[in-house]
Formats: sequence, C-alpha cells, structure tokens
Amino acid sequence: MAFEGLFDAAESATSALEIIAARSESTVVAEIDPDGFFNFQETRPHVSINEEGVRELTWPTTTVTVCQTESDRDLIVVSGIEPHLRWRTFADQIVDIARRTGAEMVVTVGSMVSMVPHTRPFAVTGSSSDRELAKRLHLDLPSYQGPTGVIGVINDRVHVAGVPIISLRVAVPHYVPAPPNPKATRALLRRIQQTTRVKTNYEDLDGDVVEWLARVDSAVAADDEIRQFVTQLEEQVDSNEELLPSGDALAGELEAFLRERASNDESSADEGSDDDTPDPS
Repeated sequence: MAFEGLFDAAESATSALEIIAARSESTVVAEIDPDGFFNFQETRPHVSINEEGVRELTWPTTTVTVCQTESDRDLIVVSGIEPHLRWRTFADQIVDIARRTGAEMVVTVGSMVSMVPHTRPFAVTGSSSDRELAKRLHLDLPSYQGPTGVIGVINDRVHVAGVPIISLRVAVPHYVPAPPNPKATRALLRRIQQTTRVKTNYEDLDGDVVEWLARVDSAVAADDEIRQFVTQLEEQVDSNEELLPSGDALAGELEAFLRERASNDESSADEGSDDDTPDPS
C-alpha cells in the first residue's frame, strides 16, 4: 500500500503501485468511503465531463485492487490519498482488509526526500516491528521518533493485530522533489520484486530513467553551487554500504518465514480440533 502525502515524495510510491496494477490482470474489489476521513476543503472532489457529456464527480477514495501476477503470489494493492481525520479508524479498516483477503503479509511502500545524489543508485531501506522478521530479513527495527503519517499508524495497528508487516522506502534527492521521478519508482519496483518474487517489470522504466537523468544532469551542470553540492553527496554515499541484503537472500528468508508461520498456524488449529472439552455456550 501507498498513499499520496508525507510518505510519497515525488509521487514515487503511488506511481510504483499504479504501474503494478496497470500491468497486471487487476480488479478493483473495494473502496474506503472518504466521508469522515477527509476535510474536503483541503482535498476537494473533482468534477469532469465524460465522453457522453455527462457530469461526473470523483471523490478522494482509497481503492483496493486485486492484482493477478505472473508469479505464484498475487497482490492486493491499496492506494489513495493520506486521509486527514480518524486515522485509527482508517487503519483498522486496513487491518480488516488484510484479514478478509487472507493476506500473508502487508508491505507499506513510501518515498522520502533525503540527502542523496541523483547520480547514484537510490537506496531502498526496510524496517519491521516484528523482531523475528526484521532479524531474518536484515531489516531495521523502527527507530524514528516524532510526528508521523498515516503509514506510521497503519504499521502500528497491523503489527498489533498480528499480521506480519514490513516497510520499504526509497530516498529521493531533496533538490529534485517534483514528480515524476522514474528512478525512485524503478528502485521501489525492483525491491518489491526482489522481496516478494512478484514480477513488477521494473526494467521497463529504464528509458524513462535515462531521460530523467539527462534533464537533471543538465540543470545541475548549469549551477556551480549545486554541482559542488552534488559532488559532496556522492562522496558521502560512496562511503556507505547498501542497507538491505541481496534480493535472493531477502526473498528466500521471506519465503521461509511465511512457510514456518503457516505451519505453526496449522499446528495450532490441529491442536484446537483435538480438544473434546464441551463448549460452555
């Protein structure tokens, strides 16, 4: 899932999910009613005229889309705009979606402005509140303290509900904050594919990335101060290692974790079925 707002710099995260849905056999199966979650004076509905000349009103709705993929695992894509109000209630609806669909895991996807150069690969960092999952996938435990967005609330509510959840986020150069940013979107799609083994066709964005880099290179070259600043960022990034393990290692550990979790759930169910204690009800 991804939401426009604080956790969607350059619209990189929501763009990644739009691409997944567009390139899959996808069906919208549900929407979260915006009433009660939005201040419509801040995020207004849109009026348009369709091909038949009929006036249509479009509300800032969160959509739930089932995507049948080429892999053994399908995806449920949840995408929309970060709501203004009743975040706990909104997050509980996300938990309900995960339970009703039988989702094995929830993955929140985001993008944040950061001190990174556009000339280097964009790092995708990951975290999980589940200590076992974080250890196996070499992810960080959440360490941020301060104001958060709806994604932070969702991560908390999903974790408390007992559903495995990880967060993937890509760093976007703070000096190029405007959308689109195909390089950041490509980095997220690549990591989603490596993590879940769901094919995202991230390579299809290679041409867009080359064009984007050419435009940014041209703008940076025209400003000596920015060019020197980018050089400093390159030196800092070159001294750091990648924050996530290789794709194969990540996916392999994730598959093992999900298999073990399913096996434990089945064992618990079998033990419960052997209980001959009369139902007090």
